[in-house]
Amino acid sequence: MLDAPPENTLKGLRDRAILSTLLFHGLRRAELCGLTVGDLQSRRGLPHFRVEGKGDKIRFVPVHPQTVQRINDYLELAGHTGMQDLPLFRSMRNSKPDNFLTGHAIFANVVKKYARQVGIEPGAVCVHGLRATAATNALDHEADIAKVQEWLGHANISTTRLYDRRTMKPEDSPTFKVSY
Repeated sequence: MLDAPPENTLKGLRDRAILSTLLFHGLRRAELCGLTVGDLQSRRGLPHFRVEGKGDKIRFVPVHPQTVQRINDYLELAGHTGMQDLPLFRSMRNSKPDNFLTGHAIFANVVKKYARQVGIEPGAVCVHGLRATAATNALDHEADIAKVQEWLGHANISTTRLYDRRTMKPEDSPTFKVSY
């Protein structure tokens, strides 16, 4: 799905950057929609997203190198690289440069569209599901659950545990651990 959007159009580059941001960073769709160009900041020499989460809590999320490249490709073609207060991901339908995307647009025009394109049933995927996928992927690759909690902006670790889909793998069932 990450590579489904075309690389030769502004919308395609934007959508590649959006999917990368969702799948590599586990942002809520409202958090993604609210990002401005100025929210891509350097901290300790590394690019970070300044994310305004639930309850107006601010957190800083390091940006994956693939996402940085995709965002830079998009911003270069879009021409709003240095415009700090403008939306990072702008609407393609409205020519106003300060038009933020909506959560519905992210779902319908990006996630659902490219899921269908790669053969995933559109009803089986949602933006929040990509957040759970990012969390599970991080945990699968030995990220500490407390770090994942902080990364996702959860106040309570029990919420983070709800995102952990590793237990849903039948091959990990205790059934296959029994030996006589």
